Parts: sequence; C-alpha cells; structure tokens
Amino acid sequence: MPDSVTVPAPVAYHTMPDGRRLAYRRLAGARPMIVFLPGYRSDMNGGKATAVLDWAYTNGHACLLLDYSGCGQSDGEFADGTLTRWCAEVVALIEMCGPGQVVLVGSSMGGWLMLLAAEELGARVAGLVGIAAAPDFTDWGRDNVAKAALAEGHVVYEENGYGPEPTPMYPAFWADAQGNRRLSMPVTYEGPVRLIHGQADPDVPWTISLRLANALCSSDVQIHLIKDGDHRLSRVADIDVLIATLGGLFAQPQGLQA
Repeated sequence: MPDSVTVPAPVAYHTMPDGRRLAYRRLAGARPMIVFLPGYRSDMNGGKATAVLDWAYTNGHACLLLDYSGCGQSDGEFADGTLTRWCAEVVALIEMCGPGQVVLVGSSMGGWLMLLAAEELGARVAGLVGIAAAPDFTDWGRDNVAKAALAEGHVVYEENGYGPEPTPMYPAFWADAQGNRRLSMPVTYEGPVRLIHGQADPDVPWTISLRLANALCSSDVQIHLIKDGDHRLSRVADIDVLIATLGGLFAQPQGLQA
C-alpha cells in the first residue's frame, strides 16, 4: 500500500452558505465513493482515515475525507459544533462531489453521524461501515449529574485517555444529540452494514454495536469483534481488519453499484 502522501488528493476547501470553509481531500475514482467520518474532536489526518484513502487509491475507488467545522483544518469553533450541523456539512460535501452512490465509514461519533447522513442521502448510500460506532453516547455515556449540568447550560469536562487536556462537551451539542438518538427506534437504513468493535474498548461498550445491529432495519448486518481491541482500533492489525471489511463489502456477489 502506498504511503498516504503519494495519494493525489491534496487538501481543498468548500465554502458553506454562511462562509464557513470546510477542509477536505477528494480522490477521483470508481463509485460508490467511500466517505470517512471522523470521531468526536478527530480529523481526517488519523491513521484509519488515511489508510482508507490509501486503499481507495490502490483499488481505483473514489474517496472523500473531511474535517467538520471547528475540527482539523476547517473553519469555526468546536464549541459551535452539533450533530445536525456536522451532518449538514457531510451531506453538502458529498453533494459537491456530484451524483452517484457512497459508502459511509464512521468512526466512534462518526458512526452516529453515518446513520443521520444515511437518512438524509437515502438511496445514494450503498453501504455503512462502523468502527466502534457510538450512537446515542450523550445518553448512555453520561451520568445523571453530567446530564443535569449540560441541561442547565454548563460545559462538562471528562478525563481524556488520549491526551493531557480534558475533553469538553458543550450544552448545545448535548441538547442537539439528545434529539438525534437512534438506538431506541428503528434505523430505517436497509443496505449492507458492517460493524467493527473492540471488546476492550473503555469508551464505547461493544454491546452498543449489538444494540445498533438490533435497531437497524437491514437484514445484512455483520459484526466483527476484536477481543483485545481498544476504542481507537488503530493498530496495524486493527486497520487490516477495517481494510479487509471494506474490501469484502465491495467484493460481495451482488456488488456495490454506482
């Protein structure tokens, strides 16, 4: 697999109607286009995102990486971000890339966003791949004290296992996310879904993937559990599983049609 810097997909910018510039990398190729959705406070420079881009390049597939507003190289403040706002950005960037089907690959919070984006995009979505997907984490991932503080308009900080600074959650994000919960209702997407989850994940219990599989209306849902996998699933072996899963999705007997 080539190093990511060799992939001809330089950072570019798309301007939203309000002037926000969204950073993205777009690779031309065969459809369906693979779209990688990062997690909470993550960006398109992560190992999983660039591995997906590399694989797409090697195999001739179109691919789109992106930074939500307030993240990475995009304009805006993270404190202004919500699922609704970021979903609209994802849809806008996909529509900017023209017609044709897409495969949405969502990591952690991106696995929640992929459900919302799939609802917006409808028949354009040819498949979903969730990596430690975390739908509804504002609900099951918060105790009543934190929820009460957020409901009263306070910022809540949590210990960050991946860096020295605590992770903030803002009241606007929490309120919007609570209105976008999906695990307690049917998720109407009916196409193929592949969910990868580490059973040693300290942030998103692997049982969330089981709950998501149960909520999905699709009959074509497969879950790959990695016993010693953590939340990030960014080890070489974990990324190999992701790439094999993505490749298997495209190699189905019925195929993924543009």
